[in-house]
Amino acid sequence: MSTQWTGGVSVEESGPYRIITISNGEKNLLNPGVMAGIERELQSADADAAVEGIVLTGEGNFFCGGLDVPAIQAGGNPVEFATSLVSLLSLIPTLGTPITAAVNGDAVASGASLVAASDFAAGNADVRVGTYEVSIGIWPMIAQVPLIQRIGARAALENVGAGEPFTATRAVEVGLLQRIVEPGAEQHACLTWLEFASRGAKVYAGGRRSLYEFADMPYQEALQESLSRFAAMFK
Repeated sequence: MSTQWTGGVSVEESGPYRIITISNGEKNLLNPGVMAGIERELQSADADAAVEGIVLTGEGNFFCGGLDVPAIQAGGNPVEFATSLVSLLSLIPTLGTPITAAVNGDAVASGASLVAASDFAAGNADVRVGTYEVSIGIWPMIAQVPLIQRIGARAALENVGAGEPFTATRAVEVGLLQRIVEPGAEQHACLTWLEFASRGAKVYAGGRRSLYEFADMPYQEALQESLSRFAAMFK
């Protein structure tokens, strides 16, 4: 019999922006129910024409500590957890609504992958962002993928290969965070960026998707595809 995972996500409105908060214990750990809840709320926000941007954050003093390893050790199916994580990370680039990460505390393991998958991320000077799994003899097979895509293989390996999360300063240097702000100001920084992004609301959906699609294409292929889509704008 499979475990039924529920709860762990809360949602609030801030003007035209939706704030999705991971709320699952001290470290806001991810189980299949929490990840399904995040997916559901992302899809709901994306489908709502009144929503111009999304902020993903954590409750309390932690952004997200990654997968709920204690729950796996207690009998949870690790493949079920991993499948849910892949589903969530696969969804994020396909949405048309801008997504930001208000990194209110440490974002480690799969929590770091959520930061990497977001369009914009702000954190305070005390946060750490990155994987730690190698330090305990595990390779972060899934969590590494958004890091590689966002900051490149060499910078990702600096963290992944050592199992030592980036400091906030280093996270900015490699492009994993864009802003370091005072504690408690992370959401404000994200909302400020979303206000700028909302100027392109009419074109953002297609533009955001194209950016991530082009990022995965070879250079020449992306240029040819961009020409095709540019021409289609005038038909």
